Amino acid sequence: MNVLTSITVLGFLIFFHEMGHFLAAILQGIYVDGFSIGFGPSIIQKKYKDITYSLRAFPLGGFVSFPDEEINNIDPKDPNLLKNRPIIQRVIVISAGVFANLILAYTILIINVTNVGIPLDPEPGILVLATQPEKAASLAGLETGDKILKIDGTSLGIGDQAVSSLVKRIQTSSGESILIQIQRKNSLKDLTLVPQNINGKGTIGAQLQPNIKKETKKIKNINELFNYTNKEFSSLLIKTIQGYKGLITNFSSTAQQLSGPVKIVEIGAQLSEQGGTGILLFAALISINLAVLNSLPLPLLDGGQLVFTLIEGLRGKPVPINIQTAVTQSSFFLLVGLSVLLIIRDTSQLLIVQKLINP
Repeated sequence: MNVLTSITVLGFLIFFHEMGHFLAAILQGIYVDGFSIGFGPSIIQKKYKDITYSLRAFPLGGFVSFPDEEINNIDPKDPNLLKNRPIIQRVIVISAGVFANLILAYTILIINVTNVGIPLDPEPGILVLATQPEKAASLAGLETGDKILKIDGTSLGIGDQAVSSLVKRIQTSSGESILIQIQRKNSLKDLTLVPQNINGKGTIGAQLQPNIKKETKKIKNINELFNYTNKEFSSLLIKTIQGYKGLITNFSSTAQQLSGPVKIVEIGAQLSEQGGTGILLFAALISINLAVLNSLPLPLLDGGQLVFTLIEGLRGKPVPINIQTAVTQSSFFLLVGLSVLLIIRDTSQLLIVQKLINP
C-alpha cells in the first residue's frame, strides 16, 4: 500500500507539471492535440474536442503535444500554432510546468505547516539519520539515532551551522583521527572517526541533520506561517540545485547519492509510513526535484527546449533541424542510459537488503 501511495503521488506530480504546460497553451489560444501521462503504448485513451487524453504504460513522465500542420492539414501560417507565436508566449508555455511544480511544492509546505506546526528550536548537537556499511562512521561504531555533541572536545552548537561545521572538518581531515563525543540514549561515549578519502575530500558515509525535536508548536499568525514556509522552501530548492550542480562538478561522488525511480518509490513508501505528514513532505521534495530537473538544458527537458527557443529569438530564425535532432538524440540516450543504470543499481540494492532481512 505504501509503494502504491508513493507511485500515486509521483503520478499526481507529473500530472500537475504537464497541466501547467497544457493550461499555459490553452489559455493563450494555442492549438494542443494531446495530453499524456507516461510514455509508451496507451492503456487508456480518450479524444475530446480534438485533444487526445491518454494514460500510458510507463509512468516516468508525460507530455503535451502540439499538432503538426502537415499531418493535421493546418495552414502553416496559422497564428495559433505554437511555432508561430511570439517568443515570450512560447517561453511561458515551456516554463509553465516548472513553475507549476514549484507552486505546488510551496502550497504543500503551507498545508503541512498549517496542520502540523513549526518545529521547536533544535537542541545542541547533530542527529545521525543513517550510516553506510563499511564506511568510516560505521567502522567507528556510530549508529542511527546517535547525537554527536562534541568534536575534539569542543561543542558543535546547534542547527545547520553545527552540521556545516562538522562536515567541513570531515572533508578536510581524510585519513586523520577525529575525536567525537556522542549521546546514545542516556549515556555519553567517545568515538574516533577516520574519514575516508574520496576524490580528495574526507567522507564518513553518514546522513546528518540538526538535532531537531519531534514536538512542534502551532503558528501564531500568517506572517509566521509564510516566513517559515519561505525559509523551508528556499532551503529545499537551494539544496536540490546544489545536488544537480554536483553532477557536473563532482560527478563520481554525487552519482553515488543519485536516486533512480526505484529508490524514489522506496523513499516515498518509507515516508508514507509516517502518515499524511510524510506523504506531504515526499510530494514537496519530489515536486521541487521535478522542477529543477526539467530546468536542465537538455533537449528532452523543458530547459533544453527553452534554450532552443531563446537562441531562435536571438538569431531571428530557428536552430537548424539537423542540429536539434542530433542534440536531442544524444540527450535521449544519455537520460535513458542513466535511468536504466539507476533502476538496475537501486533494484539490486533493494534485493540485497531484502535478502539480509529475510535470508
